[in-house]
Amino acid sequence: MLIERSAPGKVILCGEHSVVYGEPAIAAPVSTLRAIATIAATETALKRGLRLIAADLEESLYLGEAPATHPLAAIVRQVLNHLGGPPAPNAILTVRSALPIAGGLGSGAAISVAAARALAAYLGHELSPETVSALAYEVERLHHGTPSGIDNTVIAHERPVYFVKGSAPELFTIAAPFTLLIANSGIAASTREAVAGVRRRYEAAPTEYVARFARMGALAQAAREALTQGQWATLGPLLDENHALLQAIGVSLPALDRLVEAARQAGALGAKLTGAGGGGNVIALVTPETAGEVCLALEKAGAHQVWQTTVG
Repeated sequence: MLIERSAPGKVILCGEHSVVYGEPAIAAPVSTLRAIATIAATETALKRGLRLIAADLEESLYLGEAPATHPLAAIVRQVLNHLGGPPAPNAILTVRSALPIAGGLGSGAAISVAAARALAAYLGHELSPETVSALAYEVERLHHGTPSGIDNTVIAHERPVYFVKGSAPELFTIAAPFTLLIANSGIAASTREAVAGVRRRYEAAPTEYVARFARMGALAQAAREALTQGQWATLGPLLDENHALLQAIGVSLPALDRLVEAARQAGALGAKLTGAGGGGNVIALVTPETAGEVCLALEKAGAHQVWQTTVG
């Protein structure tokens, strides 16, 4: 028996970092970039339990040998506990992903969601989006400290999400599809370090940072309105202003700023970094007519990879 499940990446359109402090954020799935998990039986004579393979990292180990902090082992243990503690099967669970690691596109959460669904299905269960999101969130906590929960939410539901920490996520419908370019800076980013850095700066200047976070929240609310009405000309400037605020709280880099400016100069309706910052990816809102020229501009400005995706 072979079971396969997948999960998308995600981009945050507005509200990264401020979402940690109670402000709303808007995120959308990137369905063209996915993590894939497969699980298949092995020879029962081996009786060594579940073998975990992270193909992109060329890593292989058995569940019984994996430390508590190992992300793939952690999601497996979360699923087994949720299902009432059945023994791990004699099988091979393999994960691979088209998403760049440490790029702000939710690669860790996507792998957790895909692996959770594959293992549960192999054991005869289907997990609801709410359940798989909660399980993946526990793994996110291991590796990101105090994550907002937005990654696991939008990836598990594979729908655009209006998200406020501590409240049920609000899924909503986009009026019409829109096109994004995602440009990989090639610089690995640590969500934990970025979130911790913002926390330190917030504690040093709380009044200043609360005002910035509140403005980011207002941008997220305005972005939701633009998305539900298909007002792409309105959405672009919101992305631009959000990037300026992310610069102000110290999470952008010159390399990211160059990509953002190159996209704007080439005709993007708006552009910003996406995710925790400190590296990772930039998103640019484009039309079908401008996508090619903006893509070339991003590559000339130093993007290691550029992907095009349609949201909605």
